[in-house]
Amino acid sequence: MLKLGKFFHFKRSNLLYLVISLAILLWCVSVGWGFTQALAAKPAPILAQSQSLPPLGPNRSTVEAGKELYVATCSGCHIAIPAEVLPTETWQELLENPQKHYGTSVPNMIRLSQVLMWDYLKTNSRPILLKDAPIPYYIEQSQYFKILHPRVEFTEPITPKNCVVCHPGVKDFDYRSLTSEWEDAP
Repeated sequence: MLKLGKFFHFKRSNLLYLVISLAILLWCVSVGWGFTQALAAKPAPILAQSQSLPPLGPNRSTVEAGKELYVATCSGCHIAIPAEVLPTETWQELLENPQKHYGTSVPNMIRLSQVLMWDYLKTNSRPILLKDAPIPYYIEQSQYFKILHPRVEFTEPITPKNCVVCHPGVKDFDYRSLTSEWEDAP
């Protein structure tokens, strides 16, 4: 029996258990502290990080892959809107905040998907036309949508659902084909 001090009597095996228990306790406290620090750190915006990555894109293959991923992801819930309809800032906001997508959340959005879709959307959209203009989140607020539809008088609110009225190829992401009434319109 090993004597430590006047009041403590330990067997050598008990001392070993005590040392191991203290080491485990110290390890748990340090891991907990590390997790606390990691969770308290504010992450940088996903797309801002992707803009500073070494040249992943945009190149033809990443833009095309981004387009395919964009069309597949978005058309799971609604028709995919062409990138040209909304300004770059709108697309960036939507991709950086998939949990705030028009009152719902885009499920299973992973960073690689966001980066690839961003390559496509950034390449095919344009910045806001007017300096200091608010970011349009809805199609009817977009100046680009209005420019792309100069002769169209809308009688209903503009939504992705009513694009099919004039664009029959929407399901195939074909917005260039028009219904016969618009085919030869001046």
